[in-house]
Amino acid sequence: MRILVAEDERVLADLVAEGLREQAMAVDVAYDGAAALERLAVNDYDVLVLDRDLPRVHGDEICRELAQSGEQVRILMLTASGTVHERVTGLNLGADDYLAKPFAFDELVARIQALGRRAAPPLPPVLEHAGITLDTARRQVFRDGRYLPLSPKEFAVLEVLMRARGTLVSTEELLERAWDEHTDPFTTVVKVTMSKLRSKLGDPPVIVTVPGSGYRL
Repeated sequence: MRILVAEDERVLADLVAEGLREQAMAVDVAYDGAAALERLAVNDYDVLVLDRDLPRVHGDEICRELAQSGEQVRILMLTASGTVHERVTGLNLGADDYLAKPFAFDELVARIQALGRRAAPPLPPVLEHAGITLDTARRQVFRDGRYLPLSPKEFAVLEVLMRARGTLVSTEELLERAWDEHTDPFTTVVKVTMSKLRSKLGDPPVIVTVPGSGYRL
């Protein structure tokens, strides 16, 4: 999944982003509401982790704009207040879920994964193809019953390919879905990751390279 973390507490934002990257998610960070809106305008995100009390543009206004624009991004709102009134207000503004600070990181991950599964088109938490089973909740991959110890980035690339259900995925789309905005578009990181992933998946090969176009299962 591609995630935007909009949080003005920089230490917290960076810690959350790093933790989510270890969960095989592609994560961008915005430290104020204006920066969040700029990134939302140019990138497609599955989930927005949104601090309600952002500077420059308030989180409430971001919720309103996204609801009015019809964007498909799911919103998990964070706030220091966990009262029923605050939760109801946040949900009525357009948030899909609500989490009070301080929060347990495992719960944050679980809520993000649940929101990701509600994105359109909805897909099951366990994906299967050509003898490969990918469990997005447990972050485990098996092929013909054999456990595959994938790195977070290898897991993310395989998930993108499996969600494509055999259709072609371009290198640009892989960079968009499995890496973040700071990745050099001319890097060879996709080829290197794909090579390592193929080696771990073993024989017979299941990832097909379409020269000049991309990859598919």
